[in-house]
Formats: sequence, structure tokens, C-alpha cells
Amino acid sequence: MNAIVVSVVVMLVLSVLRVHVVLSLFVGALVGGLLAGLGLEATMVAFQDGLAGGARIALSYALLGAFAMSVAHSGLPQLLANWLIRKLDSDGMSTTQKVKRWTTAGLIVGILAMSIMSQNLIPVHIAFIPLLIPPLLIIMNRLRLDRRAIACVLTFGLVTTYMFLPIGFGKIFLHDILYANIIASGLDVSDVPVMSAMGIPALGMVAGLLLAVFVSYRRPRDYDPDAVVDHDAPTEIKPRKVAIALVAIVVSFGVQAWLTLVGSEADPLLVGALIGLCLFVVTGAVKWQDADAVFSGGMRMMALIGLIMIAAQGFASVMRATDQIAPLVEGTAALFAGNRAVAAFAMLLVGLLVTMGIGSSFSTLPIITAIFVPMCVSLGFSPIATVAIVGTAGALGDAGSPASDSTLGPTAGLNADGQHDHMRDTVIPTFLHFNLPLLAAGWVAAMVL
Repeated sequence: MNAIVVSVVVMLVLSVLRVHVVLSLFVGALVGGLLAGLGLEATMVAFQDGLAGGARIALSYALLGAFAMSVAHSGLPQLLANWLIRKLDSDGMSTTQKVKRWTTAGLIVGILAMSIMSQNLIPVHIAFIPLLIPPLLIIMNRLRLDRRAIACVLTFGLVTTYMFLPIGFGKIFLHDILYANIIASGLDVSDVPVMSAMGIPALGMVAGLLLAVFVSYRRPRDYDPDAVVDHDAPTEIKPRKVAIALVAIVVSFGVQAWLTLVGSEADPLLVGALIGLCLFVVTGAVKWQDADAVFSGGMRMMALIGLIMIAAQGFASVMRATDQIAPLVEGTAALFAGNRAVAAFAMLLVGLLVTMGIGSSFSTLPIITAIFVPMCVSLGFSPIATVAIVGTAGALGDAGSPASDSTLGPTAGLNADGQHDHMRDTVIPTFLHFNLPLLAAGWVAAMVL
């Protein structure tokens, strides 16, 4: 059996059995390397070489966590939470009416909007989650809102936006990686409208979101209201600190948007977070004597995500070192040569498997494009259908992967009080509600485009 398949299955099974994700990634990589004949030493070297690739990402997330904690220290998120609490306690409405009329809908729509904007308008990716979500947990508890629905909302915004809208991170995914690799593989798709190609797959994601919010997780769910949220809120909210926080957010977001727009080689997340932190300290919103505690608390908040991302890079490095990704793709295609419908499904399934293991759609595309594009051409798929197949195959697995920041981010915010399990409450729900509809929608796009 292919070593890639075995390593991914081992990693997923261990994660579901509540073995820590980092350990699951390491064991899965070790099994895959040994099964591929790399040997223990070569497997460990490949894993270690991959760790370096996640260091910059981990540092960026740690600094963004410190920035988020600084904003929380200013009282801005608590101000929002207090306003919502006052609305809940206002006279003239029963709790049921409030939930039905605007509160639950407002929370879901607001969180969805922030998740979408984090990929383009304000390109900060998952950094907003530990800033926004923890103060709102008390509201969710009072509304008896199932956090699995919120996890799906967050993941939908993080994934669907970059795979459909060619702005911000979407420009990187669709134009800089997807189109560039397809063209490099010999198929000119420069005239193919990207939103038309990815429209049907995006509708699959929309269907999954509606199913999660209005069917699967619409029933009330109780959480312990006395659980301590690991999110320090000031006892006194000072307007000056709130104003400084707003300025720091705008400046940080502006810097990141500008660096992304000009295509700078500097990491926008890293630079934006550093400038935001400097503003808090220079203006005195975070006092010098409190800076260490505030920054350390924020870094701890994002440390687990950073550690998992580093381990995921090591896992991906071992997968590549086995040289069995290409045989996996080619072998799968050979089973269904000449049958377009089955071949399209097989390509999407391989993309799902690879991304589930690597944890990054952006890393999957270069791996599969060189093989999928000639295959699509030989089977007679149109250029727009080829874009849909390869793009969907790359995006499949981002939602539902234990090592993906699209699932790690929601868990970081929703588990601030220890009542949201990463595997059972984020990974499995997002896998079921997004990967399965996306798989079906991608297949439909391949057949009709």
C-alpha cells in the first residue's frame, strides 16, 4: 500500500483517539517514511528539515497572539461583549425572542463577515479569532449556541474566500499558485475566469455552511457558565486605551494590506504585528512593566498553533521525501483511464488525502498540478473544468485537517475556556460539512464546465 495513504490514515486515527496532534503527526511521518524505505535516519532528517519551514509561520502567529492580547488588554473586546450583554438584559424581549430575532443571527453574521474580511480586506488570516471569540463565549453560553456551528462558520470564511475571491490570500492561491502552476504545466488558462471556474465548488461550501448552521447544530447546547476563559480583561475600560487599540488595529491592518498589495518579500503578518505591538508600548496603552506579561500571555495563546504548524511542515517534508505522491496520483488515474467521471472523482479524492496530511492547500497545489493537468488534457476536460478540478483538489482537506490553520484557528478561540475539543468539535464537523459537499460540487463542476 502507498506509504502516503498509510501515514495520513495513521495520523488521522491517532488524532481521533485523542493522541496529541503533534505526536500524531510525528508518528504518522515515521510510519510513512519507514514504509517507503527511507529508514529511520533519513526519515528523521527529512522531518527535521521540514521543521525549519514552519518556524517563520509559528513566529508570525506568536506575535499576532501578543498583538491580540494587547488589544484585549485595552478593553476593546470586553467593551463589545458588555454591549451585547446589556442588549441581552434589556427589557421587553424574552430570551427566546432575542435569539430568534437578532442576537444569534447577529453573532453568526458578524463572525462570518470578520472571517471573510480576514482573507482580503483586512488580510490577517486567523489572528482575529483569539482576539474576537473568547470575550464572546459568555454570550454564546447564555444563548446556548452550539460552538460547532461557529467553528463551521469560521472555517467557511477562511477557506471559501481564498478559493473563490481573487483578492488578498485568494490572489495568492488562485493566480500566483493555481494558475501559475497550470500554465507552467503546459495548459494556457489565462483567459479562464477564475470565479466562473470555482463558482460551483464554492456553492458546495455554502451548502455545507447552511447545513451546519440550520440543521446539524441548530439545537441548543449547554456549556459550563462558570468555566474560566483564559483571556485577561481589564476591570476598568479607559476610552484612551480603546482609541489607541483602534488606531493600532487600523495601522497594523494597513501595513499588512500594503505589503500584500506591493508583493513585498517581508512577511505581512510579522511586520504588521510588530508595528502594532510597538504602538501599544510607545503610547503607553501597555505599560513597560506590564508588557512582558501581556505579550507572553498572547504568545502562549497561539503557541500550540505554531507548534502544530511546525510539526505539520515536518510531516509534509517526509511525505515529499518518500517520492510516493506522484505514484499515488498516477496509480489512481490508471485505474480509471478513459472514464472521465470516475477519473475526476479519483483526482479530487487524492487531493483531499494529500491536503489532509500536509494541512495546507497552498502547499498541495504545486504537488498535484504537474500530474493532474496532463491527465485532464488527455481525458478531454476543458480548460475551465481543469481549473475547477485542480483548484478543488487543492482546497479539499483544508477544512477538516487536524494540522490546518483553518481548524486550529477556530479551536484557539472557541476552546479558551477548555470546553471545545479540537478533533470532535472542530475537525470532524468541518470535515463532514465542507469536504463532502466540496467533493460533490467539484465533481459536478468537472462534468458540466
